[in-house]
Amino acid sequence: MLTKTASPTTITLWNGRKIPRLGMGCWAIGGPFFAGDTPLGWGDVDDDESIEAIHRAIELGIRFFDTASNYGAGHSEDVLGRAIGNRDDIVIATKFGFATDPETKQATGAFADEAFIRRSVETSLRRLKRDRLDLLQFHINDFPLEQSDAVFDTLEALRAEGKIDAFGWSTDSPDRAARHAGRRGYVSIQHTMNVFEPVPEMIAVIEGKGLISINRGPLAMGLLTGKFTADKAVGAKDVRGAALDWMVYFKDGRIAPEFAARLDAVRDLLTSGGRTLTQGALAWLWARSPRTLPIPGFRTVAQVEENAGALEKGPLPADVMAGIDAALDRV
Repeated sequence: MLTKTASPTTITLWNGRKIPRLGMGCWAIGGPFFAGDTPLGWGDVDDDESIEAIHRAIELGIRFFDTASNYGAGHSEDVLGRAIGNRDDIVIATKFGFATDPETKQATGAFADEAFIRRSVETSLRRLKRDRLDLLQFHINDFPLEQSDAVFDTLEALRAEGKIDAFGWSTDSPDRAARHAGRRGYVSIQHTMNVFEPVPEMIAVIEGKGLISINRGPLAMGLLTGKFTADKAVGAKDVRGAALDWMVYFKDGRIAPEFAARLDAVRDLLTSGGRTLTQGALAWLWARSPRTLPIPGFRTVAQVEENAGALEKGPLPADVMAGIDAALDRV
C-alpha cells in the first residue's frame, strides 16, 4: 500500500516552509459550471469522494492545493473548506478575476477593480474557512499590462492588511510574469507547462526572478494519463468537449490527432524507471527546472495516489529528458 514517502522532492515556499514539490489542482472537483451552454467544468462530481481524495493527499504528504473562486461557481472552494478548513500546515492557493453565479452555475464576467477584488477575497475566505489566504493569484491571463499595476497595488494593500500572505499571476505571458516581480509578496506564476509545452521563455523569467512556477495542465488536461483513445469522448458537461480557442489537446471531445502522435513518440521514455505515464509527465516537470510545482487535477483517491507516487521516483534522468526532446523533434 502506498505510504507517505520519507524523502520526497521538495520546494521551499516564500515563507520558508519546505513542502513536497507537488500540489493538487481543484478545478475538476468544483463540478459543472457554464458560460451559456458552454461547459467550463469537468463534469459531475461526488463531494464525499472529493473530500476523501483530499484527505488521502494530505496523508501522503501533499501540502499545496490550488483552486479558484469561479471553479464550479465557488463549489471547489466550498469543498476545500469542508475538507481542510483553517489548518495552518496546508497551503491553499486561490484565484480571482472571473465572476460566477452560485445558483445558476453561470459565468457572469471578468472583473479586476478594487471593489471586486476585495469582495472576492472575503468570499474566498468564507468558503475556504480561512483566516488568511495563503496565495492569491490574478486569474485573467491576458489582462492589459499597464492596467495590471492597479490590480497589484490592491494586492499589496491586502497583504499589508493581513488578508493574504502572498500573491501572483496566472498568465502564460512572460512579459506579464515579469511586470510585478519587484513587488514584495509577488512570489509565483501559474502557467501552462507540460511535456508538449516546455515554455522556455517563461521558465527563464521565473528562474531569473526567483519565482515559483506553478504548472497548470501538467498532464495536458488528461492526455498524458494515457486513458484516452481516438474513439473515447468526454462527457457532455466536460470543458474538454467545448469549442474554445485554447482547447488544443482535445477536439470535439476527443484527443487531437497531432497530440496523439506526440504522445506515442514519448510514451516509452516517460514510463521508464517503473513510472506510470502520469508519473513520467510529472517527473519531466521536476527535471525541467528546480522551480516547478505541478498541480495535476484529481477526482478520486486512485488519481491522488498515482500522482503522489511520482514523488518516490523523482525527476527524470538527463538522458531520458534528452531522448524526449529528440523524439518530439521527429514528430
